Amino acid sequence: MEPRRRLPPLNALRAFESAARHLNFSRAADELSVTPGAVSQQIQNLEDYVGAALFKRTPRGLLLTDSAQMALPALREAFDRLAEAAALLTAAVDGRRLTLTAPPSFAAKWLVPRLGRFEEAYPQVDVWLSADMDLVDFAASDVDLALRYGPGPYPGLETIRLINETVIPVMSPVLMAANPVATPADLSKHVLLHDGSPDADESCPDWQMWLAARGVKGFDANRGPRFNQSSLVIEAAVSGRGVALAKRTLAQDDLDAGRLIAPMPISTMVDFAYFLVHPKAKGRLPQVKAFLNWIREEAQTHEVAMETLNNGAGI
Repeated sequence: MEPRRRLPPLNALRAFESAARHLNFSRAADELSVTPGAVSQQIQNLEDYVGAALFKRTPRGLLLTDSAQMALPALREAFDRLAEAAALLTAAVDGRRLTLTAPPSFAAKWLVPRLGRFEEAYPQVDVWLSADMDLVDFAASDVDLALRYGPGPYPGLETIRLINETVIPVMSPVLMAANPVATPADLSKHVLLHDGSPDADESCPDWQMWLAARGVKGFDANRGPRFNQSSLVIEAAVSGRGVALAKRTLAQDDLDAGRLIAPMPISTMVDFAYFLVHPKAKGRLPQVKAFLNWIREEAQTHEVAMETLNNGAGI
């Protein structure tokens, strides 16, 4: 039989963690919805329990003692683990729900068109998808998985690199027929559509960079409509509004369906990729395991298809 753990009162630990984070009893009290006196009493109880002071009271305010400073990171990690465990208990009760986040354009152009296959394979699982560019705080939310477009890695999380990304010029077949494009210089006769999505990937060229790298000069490559989502740039190209420098992963379904064509066999690899991340504990949930297996197969199928197209067409 394992020995019984000797732990201080949880409320005292919560009061200390909050007060240590804020270095202020009043702000800790507001966060915990108690009075400053209650926080002070809990801190006193914890100091009595450990037999040492936890705060230094100075004219400029509170400071942590050396021992408190050393213990604080482990305590924060412990509360994160408790929050994670509570989320797992909730998920275990409702094993039908899978909550995930994804960048809006990736969700719209790649993930959602494929989700039907997951739902057919796992009809007992309800997917709750939130399209958002913000990085989810797993400790403060009930999100199980997050798809991220970025450079990686993501410390503290289980990380799966799903799909690499390239950019290519794309346009509608109707626009191509009316005003053909065979070389980069031919783009001077077209409206250029610009992707202004907030990805902050310096390796991803804009039109000015792309054309300059191919020696095309003589016109303003910054002119033309600009969109704050990659999916909107692609939809504008599908509707014939101009030529887009599109992320290949997001444009591929439209290319396969003939709504878009790639007029030139020129692609540019970028540093960012699509990753799937989750806390290690979430990986034990059956619905998460199912989704991980499914999306890895989907990503592998997509990558093989892209490699075949690249080798066959030079794109």
